[in-house]
Amino acid sequence: MSRTIDDLLELSRIEMGGEILLTPIDLDDVAREAIERAQPIASRQGVSIHFDSKTAQRTIDGDYFQLVSAVSNLVDNAVKYSNEGGEVLVTTTSNGDSVEISVQDKGIGIPMASLERIFERFYRVDRARSRGTGGTGLGLAIVRHVVTNHGGEVNVRSREGEGSTFLLRFPRISPSK
Repeated sequence: MSRTIDDLLELSRIEMGGEILLTPIDLDDVAREAIERAQPIASRQGVSIHFDSKTAQRTIDGDYFQLVSAVSNLVDNAVKYSNEGGEVLVTTTSNGDSVEISVQDKGIGIPMASLERIFERFYRVDRARSRGTGGTGLGLAIVRHVVTNHGGEVNVRSREGEGSTFLLRFPRISPSK
């Protein structure tokens, strides 16, 4: 119950678009923090998390705490929905005028019929499995709102039984800044 209230409060703050502290943020720092937060549960579940930075230019204007919250939700989900011995890969890349961070797992995946709805509040793909993994059904709604607040977009590719890849794309800070 406490976790649901905390997530609702966080989502409410993000949705209201209140004070957002924009500073130059290196997405590698965001990724490392999110991985560090997920490491205890990954260790308990026997899931390894790998990080790969494929670019030198990964700075965006952003709110560090919101970005860490969003990426943490994705890494946490990737770990929870991976099988024991599974791997999660977090990658930062630069693509033209944007910087991307992806979270990929080889876990249970998301059924095609659910892909359109996963960013809705309280939507659960599999309620029975969700009870076992915890969570509030608000994590992906938080991700979507954080990305939107930063002028970015979120995409997901998933196949049931093969895993999922979530890709967050943000505008890069221009070199003149």
